[in-house]
Amino acid sequence: MPRIHAEEMHRIGCNLFEAVGCSPSDTVKIVDHLVQSSLFGHDSHGQLRFYEYIYQIREGLFQPTGSPRIEKDYTCAAVVNGGGALGQIGATFATQLAIEKARKNGIATITLRNTAHVGRVGAYPLLIADDGLVGLVFCNAGHMGRQIAPYGGIDGKLSTNPIAFAAPRRETRPLLVDMTTSVCAEGKIRISANKDEELPEGWILNSHGKPSTVATDYTGDPPGAILPLGGSAGYKGYCLSFIVEILGGALSGQGCASGEQRMESNGLCINAYSIEAFTDMDTYFNEIEALIRHVKSSRTDDTTEEILVPGDPEYRMEEVRSRDGIPIDDETWKQIKQAAVSIGLDPTQWKTISE
Repeated sequence: MPRIHAEEMHRIGCNLFEAVGCSPSDTVKIVDHLVQSSLFGHDSHGQLRFYEYIYQIREGLFQPTGSPRIEKDYTCAAVVNGGGALGQIGATFATQLAIEKARKNGIATITLRNTAHVGRVGAYPLLIADDGLVGLVFCNAGHMGRQIAPYGGIDGKLSTNPIAFAAPRRETRPLLVDMTTSVCAEGKIRISANKDEELPEGWILNSHGKPSTVATDYTGDPPGAILPLGGSAGYKGYCLSFIVEILGGALSGQGCASGEQRMESNGLCINAYSIEAFTDMDTYFNEIEALIRHVKSSRTDDTTEEILVPGDPEYRMEEVRSRDGIPIDDETWKQIKQAAVSIGLDPTQWKTISE
């Protein structure tokens, strides 16, 4: 399994996306997002998408030269049409608009439709929190509905429907919550299938509705289904998924799950809150830090060395991978190189730490 330094992975990504017609400025936004996802440990939304996006652009599903625009504009709200652009372009545009409106007016809600796969949803509230505001994002997959079984069902009828949240802290990086309303992201199963790894129990059902730990029981034909978040309380993840469908899908105009097998665009509902519209900054920061001290004062169980807070796993993984390189499973690396050859690039020029 090769490892690649983040800088080299960034160069590889820029080679790929510029070769299929993305502008240099859009390319940097897309690749920054994908490499950061890999640094955070979210390989399902990092290197896995390098070759996937390239093929989807070549198939005409996404437009490398698309440009987002505001369709409806209000004081504290707006509707953004992504213009068919890659998701990172449309979602970043909409998020920056949310920041601008919330700074002026206290709060903002921006919906986004007609873009593409927006990648790691946690990137967008983190962008808001890095600007000193609180961010909350809901993301559905438009009319696609084939991955997640409803509570008590065995057929995939919903999408992973993530919810992401970020809030600034006084002297360190923001709190960050980035979670699917399913027990896991679909990309994590695909990564496990590439690695021929067994899945944890309670993640998927096979095509007969029986629990399985074999990744290809989900990815095969006929496919299986991913379970909603919550295990024996899976009705909670199922209900959260409905919230995301309505806010991310119905409210944005991208639409709700209706059985389509392929996603044309994510639908997003992006919310930004100015802290100073509600309380002064010192009070806010004092309360956040007191909360964290209180939670971390808990005794740990026999399997846990330290209580972490939301965002800690990503930031710590980033430190490790920035130092040691980003691991890429052999199948994903093979697919990236094949995509490169298909668009006239020479992947033998790329440098790995080990292979």
